[in-house]
Amino acid sequence: MGGDQMKKGFLKVLMLVLSIFLVGCGGEKEKTDGVQQAKAPQKKVIKMSMKFVEDEQTAKTFHQVANKINDRLKDNLEIQVFTGGQLPIGKDSMEQVVGGANWISVDGINFLGDYVPDYNAVVGPMLYNNFDEYLAMTKSDLVKNLNAEAEKKGIKVLSLDYLFGFRSMLTEKEVKTPEDLKGLKIRVPNSQLYMLTLEAMGANPTPLPFTEVYSGIQQKVVDGLEGSLMTIYGTKIYEVRKQVSLTNHLLGVSAVTISNKVWNELTDEQRKVIEEEIYNGSVYNTDETVKLEKEYQTKLEELGVKFNEVDAVAFNKAIENVFNQFPKWTPGIYNQIMDELNKIRNK
Repeated sequence: MGGDQMKKGFLKVLMLVLSIFLVGCGGEKEKTDGVQQAKAPQKKVIKMSMKFVEDEQTAKTFHQVANKINDRLKDNLEIQVFTGGQLPIGKDSMEQVVGGANWISVDGINFLGDYVPDYNAVVGPMLYNNFDEYLAMTKSDLVKNLNAEAEKKGIKVLSLDYLFGFRSMLTEKEVKTPEDLKGLKIRVPNSQLYMLTLEAMGANPTPLPFTEVYSGIQQKVVDGLEGSLMTIYGTKIYEVRKQVSLTNHLLGVSAVTISNKVWNELTDEQRKVIEEEIYNGSVYNTDETVKLEKEYQTKLEELGVKFNEVDAVAFNKAIENVFNQFPKWTPGIYNQIMDELNKIRNK
């Protein structure tokens, strides 16, 4: 029995030594030269939502942008891109941003204008002659002040520079003057700016979710829509409507926004990488859009779409009063925009 007790005592001592050794080894994993090692940060996932379908240039660009961000930040942060309205878009998407979700909205500036109304004035009807004029406007003090106002509403504006072309009419009948639009139900986003603009142009504006436009035309809920050539081609709406009237009434632009709360939680490196890649993507996207607009017109013509020039003077006159229809806009905002535009044009 004495031998058994000695063996048991020896085993207890051995177990104690082993446990101390194992704890010591575990401690070495947590410490290096006495310094506590921080655990690897949990990867942050931010969803990016947009209406654009996979074939559209904006969607292609943002896949590239996300891939570059994810590659540079590796296990630190991941941007997940959801196209074609898979996740909430429009007003619902902006609500996600304002609510502080891990979310990036890529959508019309008009939805940003729901929170800072003067954004809608900056993309008002028939202001710009070309892309460069608009892109210069986004760098103006006027727009910088709007971005600061958006931050007070909880919205960080990452970019206003994602262009997808001037918007024109796609209908069954040929449209050349405002008179030709009378009685036509034209699909528009659920936005006061779009509705008042199309109404001033002579149409009957009809809000409809973008994902329902194709079937809406087939079922005669609407007679046509207004949109960019890239959208018309990418969504194959040309299969059900064959007349494009080049009104160029509004410039198609996406606002890229994120919650100010989420933005402030990111590290300096994360913010720097996101800003750099979104900017680089906007430059690339604009270059591609310029090229593709010409290519798409040719492709659409080959698919049987007819392009019509319009009476630009008549349409400009028709929309003159639109800027006076928005009581929430700053009084005189139109004159401020035109002053900025004149500076841009005189440089």
